[in-house]
Amino acid sequence: METIGSYEAKTHFAQLLDRVMRGEQIAISRNGAPVAVLQPVSAHSKPDPSQTIARIKMFREEHSLDGLSIRDMIEEGRR
Repeated sequence: METIGSYEAKTHFAQLLDRVMRGEQIAISRNGAPVAVLQPVSAHSKPDPSQTIARIKMFREEHSLDGLSIRDMIEEGRR
């Protein structure tokens, strides 16, 4: 992985994005210390919406408000 300085990264940002789109990873440093990594977005980083909905429904079945309403909780938080 190549490391470049923050000033160079700012100056050549468009070219760096082109390189990242081709699969490269580039570390960005400030004052010689690495602070960030530019890397391609993983294809698996975006969850499947149907799985997310199923997880929300499962959470709602396992957790209840024990008779409290959302309004009651809002008012409690204001005290």
